[in-house]
Amino acid sequence: MQIGYKLLSEGYGPEELVRQAVRAEAVGFDFVEVSDHYHPWLDAQGHSCFAWTALGAIAARTERVQLVTGVTCPTVRYHPAVIAQAAATCALLSGGRFVLGVGSGERLNEHVVGRGFPPVRVRHQMLREALEIIRLLWRGGYQSYEGRHLRLEDARVFDLPAEPPLLAVAASGPPSARIAAELGDALFATDDDPALVRHYRDAGGTGPRYAEVPLAWAPDERTAAEAAWRTARWALTGWKVMSELPNPVNFEAATATVRVDDVREHFACGSDPARCLEAAQRFVDAGFDRLVLLNVGPDPDGFLDFYASELAGPLHALRPRSAP
Repeated sequence: MQIGYKLLSEGYGPEELVRQAVRAEAVGFDFVEVSDHYHPWLDAQGHSCFAWTALGAIAARTERVQLVTGVTCPTVRYHPAVIAQAAATCALLSGGRFVLGVGSGERLNEHVVGRGFPPVRVRHQMLREALEIIRLLWRGGYQSYEGRHLRLEDARVFDLPAEPPLLAVAASGPPSARIAAELGDALFATDDDPALVRHYRDAGGTGPRYAEVPLAWAPDERTAAEAAWRTARWALTGWKVMSELPNPVNFEAATATVRVDDVREHFACGSDPARCLEAAQRFVDAGFDRLVLLNVGPDPDGFLDFYASELAGPLHALRPRSAP
């Protein structure tokens, strides 16, 4: 079992993300995962730096911890040729510690370049093509590609690592789980749904399975839940909403009726280690073996200390209670 720490680029500025990454390595996390957004989900979060610059700084300031994008969309805002080059550079700067997490994206980030945001069926087609392009470029040499949605013309990534980065593909259902199995090296998810892992395995997937565990740490449960409500109530809207709304103001409207008690049901709030471990156990039982702790509480340093003293050993020791 490997345990990661989520670097919330929507919630903190780039200097703070680097500082948290260094501390996460110091307290024993196996990897850090950074979100790659153009907008935050809510204005209250107040940030959204360029994740790839932060990743380069983190690579320079750390020695052991693995770096993961959670996740990048390589189809609209970025062309996959750019992501292939960026990921190769991060792999080199980190000494092979980089994992490229990719997904089909959200309108929140992708609409900004004025190319529109396609329906999910088309997004999956585009993601397939993007992954094929990235794989082509990682082979070395000049490459071209003519797809239904994406094209590559006589391009070469000159600086390549000896081994290409691991490719983790985000899935929310059977079609995207098949893409992860067929074109990726690993699965990435946000739901503790054993069906996702089953679909991935049924399609031939054998790689690591990454998942985000929703937590909100504070010394008391109420403080934690209120902090989660202020900045993370968007997470309760469900994927069909999360992928389609264009701006923070829309998420403000969509979450107008969400209560603090609703947030408490979604996030493990407070400082009880047993509650955090139970939240993580659900993902382990579903078949995931790379757990990313997503803390939306108000005190990241308090949470990192809590992880070191209360969670690190028990989390690494977690095993499925029964076969998923």
